[in-house]
Amino acid sequence: MLGEYPIKGRGAADIAASIERAVGAGELEPGQLLPPMRELAERLGVNPNTVAAAYRTLRERGVIETAGRRGSRVRATPATTGREFIRVEVPEGVRDVSSGNPDPALLPSLAGVFAAAAEQGDREPVLYGDAPVEPELARLARAELDADGVPEGPVAVTSGSLDAMERVLAAHLRPGDAVAVEDPGWGSLLDLVPALGLRTIPVGVDDEGPLPEDVRRALAGGARALIVTDRAQNPTGAALSATRARALRSVLAEHLEILLIEDDHGHRIVDLPLHPLAGRTHSWAFVRSAAKAYGPDLRLAVLTADPVTLDRVRGRQRLGPGWVSRITQRAVARLWADGAVDTREVAAAYGRRRNALIGALAKRGITAHGRSGMNVWISVPDETGAVARLLQAGWAVAPGARFRMSAPPGIRITVSTLGEDEAGPLAEAVASVLGAGGLRSYV
Repeated sequence: MLGEYPIKGRGAADIAASIERAVGAGELEPGQLLPPMRELAERLGVNPNTVAAAYRTLRERGVIETAGRRGSRVRATPATTGREFIRVEVPEGVRDVSSGNPDPALLPSLAGVFAAAAEQGDREPVLYGDAPVEPELARLARAELDADGVPEGPVAVTSGSLDAMERVLAAHLRPGDAVAVEDPGWGSLLDLVPALGLRTIPVGVDDEGPLPEDVRRALAGGARALIVTDRAQNPTGAALSATRARALRSVLAEHLEILLIEDDHGHRIVDLPLHPLAGRTHSWAFVRSAAKAYGPDLRLAVLTADPVTLDRVRGRQRLGPGWVSRITQRAVARLWADGAVDTREVAAAYGRRRNALIGALAKRGITAHGRSGMNVWISVPDETGAVARLLQAGWAVAPGARFRMSAPPGIRITVSTLGEDEAGPLAEAVASVLGAGGLRSYV
């Protein structure tokens, strides 16, 4: 069952660590069945309760999963392997539409703003003990948050939205707590939650956002936190509508004690209105990243939250990195203030590319989803086969396994650099691979 790999340990922590090391080293493969608890306990000479505690720790960390009498097995994508490794190697000559990156041609130039920020740094060096947030960036961020109806609150700056969410989750939850997350959803987040020792509860998504009944079921089932993407959801392109937001607010009104985290993934690249949920629960956080509009390498996001949450995040940040570079903050503030990104123009460019592909697919009997942002999601009956055959046809797409838990199979296509003249050939390749019509919805 386990080949020659000997699981070792006398205590639950040692046994769990032994199994996790084997998973990380590839000696225990995804989907591999683990020994029954009593059998392993007898082999190690320990109490079965010790093995049960080890298995429980591994489940909470997202390394293994248990299916009743069918036993425990290594997760298909365990937290130790990382979903980012579920990707397609793109050979030379194959068109890559899998990356999830913005169009470099739509990103602003950084040279001038960083030069100006550095010159200011020479005149006014930032030293230990100085404020962690650039005042102008905080002012600009807070003004837009106010305009969008996000509740009042101070602003913090983190190294991207995932950093913000990790800090907020760690500030409130403990290992074993459950988090309701979108399915399909952001692969890095689906890795982060179990890596923190938390459990994921999947919530279905359609074009208008998380499904209210799924959210209600997850919260009633014990989820202590809910993470929602407001716009340009990755990978489906969903955007929270006014109607869906009202329905979700009604659900949240029944669970005021849960932690709500909102990720405005489409900030500055989507022109659909924001319908925030923030403030409907006692504990909440709202995150906006600079990555999609200004460039991923900036590694900067702004965060606002209820006072207790923000105070905890700032306190822990002070004990770690301290702050995000004020030079970077000043550069982003200049980009923001100068209108370096024309939101309508960028949103329209991505919209034309999405619509061209979705329309071309529709003509061939294939339903695709992409209400906002730079990605299109297509449900497929055989994900592995679809990815492989598209690669042979000259197109590299992202496997849906990177983004889903219990949702049906699918593929993600990033349209950010897709020429409108490429939409037809790509749709024709997808149609040839999948056959006409009959594809399932991702809900």
